Amino acid sequence: MRDAAASGATHVLAYGGARSGKTLALCYCIAVRAISAPQSRHLIARLHNVDVRHSVLMDTWPKLMRLAFPALRLEISRTDQIARLPNGSEICFGGLDEAERVEKLLGREYATIYVNEASQVAYDAVSVLRTRLAQSARKVDGRPLALKAYYDLNSVGRGHWTYREFIEKARPENGTPLADPASRAWVALNPADNPHLPPEALAELAALPARQRLRFHAGEYLAEAPGALWTLEAIEAGRVAAAPQMKRVVVGWIPPARTAPPAPARGSWPSASAWTAAATCSRDASCRLSPQGWAARTAEVFGRWRADRVVAEGNFGGAMVAHTLRTAAPHLPVKIVTASRGKHVRAEPVSALYEQGKVSHAGVFAELEDQMMLMTTQGYEGGASPDRLDALVWALSELMVDPPNAPRAGALGAPRPHAAVRGAAVERLGVEGSTFSQHRLSEQRDCDAVTSSAITLGVQQSGSCSDAQQPRLVRHPCG
Repeated sequence: MRDAAASGATHVLAYGGARSGKTLALCYCIAVRAISAPQSRHLIARLHNVDVRHSVLMDTWPKLMRLAFPALRLEISRTDQIARLPNGSEICFGGLDEAERVEKLLGREYATIYVNEASQVAYDAVSVLRTRLAQSARKVDGRPLALKAYYDLNSVGRGHWTYREFIEKARPENGTPLADPASRAWVALNPADNPHLPPEALAELAALPARQRLRFHAGEYLAEAPGALWTLEAIEAGRVAAAPQMKRVVVGWIPPARTAPPAPARGSWPSASAWTAAATCSRDASCRLSPQGWAARTAEVFGRWRADRVVAEGNFGGAMVAHTLRTAAPHLPVKIVTASRGKHVRAEPVSALYEQGKVSHAGVFAELEDQMMLMTTQGYEGGASPDRLDALVWALSELMVDPPNAPRAGALGAPRPHAAVRGAAVERLGVEGSTFSQHRLSEQRDCDAVTSSAITLGVQQSGSCSDAQQPRLVRHPCG
């Protein structure tokens, strides 16, 4: 890592598995540069401001400075989100999801720019940031401080701009060779390289499903199925930490004749010009239980999320499904839907919502996301049936593709979504229904029974504002 950061390359990428120390290492590089060049300015940016604030400004950065430079007096302004060193150097921390904050960040020049979690940030946004890599700073010995841009990410698909630019040495927008390939360098860091990571954490990463294991444990860029409806980049672009308040919540449910779970999604109400929405996948509650067990689990998910409706597929006995669910909860509002088209046909309009940046995941849903990336325009290329994906498609279709009582285009009085409103997030709930954890994968309890799948989705009530009030910055700079 030290060799790559100190090389003659202006742009340096650190990629690899989770918990490998990428963020700490690059923050150390920035600290060394800031100390060596008085009055220099450096930027650490991430897609969401709340993430860079809590994860880096308030956690990684002060921890690094205490460990590496204990004698150095550090001043941190949480209001301005700036760390100031005694020599006058400043390290700025900012998110790319708020227009006012972005304009403030772009109003200054920097000697170093570090894009943290670059998998979430679009190439267009990175290109704009690079225009601010222009501060002329000098080291204590009078020599100029070379401009540097750092990037890090957990490995994603090979279609991502970082793979094209740093690994293939090609321009991401058109595939032509870079004019100066030596200006790009990369280094791979993986959990096994981190001597401070507990063995139990390594074992957890090694036990992930195949594709997730390649990404988070082996740190490899993933090959994608030809014609895949979803890419890891599209999913990553909308990943958030918490789900907002929802206006409408739906539980998408797949009957136990299959092998999948329940999960939630959320979205925003329409604008005056067209029906639009932003949704969040909130829970994967797949389980292997008896008919009474999975019906009770669905009722529990429904009550916990204060849902409005359960959308259940009825191809495998619609009457039985409705009867079993209502036996567990007599007043449960159940809508039985019948699949008359192929899975990939039903999934296409839902995948388009992801491309438009209207659906977010709060946390990682390994099994669901694996199924999503194996659904192609020709059909599903996985082994078993994509039950989790089916549940997601039914729930999002109910909320956003064909929502009930959707206002007509241009309907008078239809609320306009506020520009700051983003898609909801996905959280993972343990199958026992007793614990709620956002960023951890919870195990499924196997019983001598069948498997059911449910996805919970919700619709968010947005604020309103005029066109003139809406920021020019795209809502998801990564999308």
